[in-house]
Amino acid sequence: MNKGFILSHIDHTLLKAYATWNDIKALCDEALEYKTASVCVPQSYIKRIKEEYGDKLNICTVVGFPLGYNSTESKMVEIKNALQNGASEIDMVINISDVKNGDYKKVEEEIKILKDTCGDKILKVIVETCYLTEEEKIEMCKAVSNAKADFIKTSTGFGTGGATMEDILLFKKHISEEVKIKAAGGVKTVDDLEAFIEAGCSRIGTSSAVSMLKGINNNGEY
Repeated sequence: MNKGFILSHIDHTLLKAYATWNDIKALCDEALEYKTASVCVPQSYIKRIKEEYGDKLNICTVVGFPLGYNSTESKMVEIKNALQNGASEIDMVINISDVKNGDYKKVEEEIKILKDTCGDKILKVIVETCYLTEEEKIEMCKAVSNAKADFIKTSTGFGTGGATMEDILLFKKHISEEVKIKAAGGVKTVDDLEAFIEAGCSRIGTSSAVSMLKGINNNGEY
């Protein structure tokens, strides 16, 4: 698989609590050099990135992160602020407690409200698969589809597990045609990157894709 093709699927990510501006700048410089789909960064850095890089970078950020139990109203405020500062993609975390309570309609309603808040900007919905049963994952596929979000995303990367091929195939079976898939968490090798893209993932969230691919040319050769 062509290196450039893989990188065009990558949300180049740094969400550690102790990320410094030098760390974020290095991430952005790599994203520019290697032409990743976006940088996924903490909200506190969006404005500075926008001032430094202008429209050269596609900025993604996270909302209700990483636990998801913020109120819908607070998530709306986060989204509005992020978009105002220059983000164009939002990765939100669902309220996992609502899922475990079986209140799937409430989750769907929140996703719809937040998609409306995003307008024409991309909304990715993190369902944190490591905490869900198969039935709950299927219900989340329905909720994301009904709410007309742009993506369903496996994981925050902060939970007890990350993306699995089983979950990607389950998503493909149960989401609507309009919904895309983002795999995140636990993507550790070039083989993983290729496998998830081949399985149908339009995006992969990872901090290590660029470092994994640096030594490979566009023909896939080291």
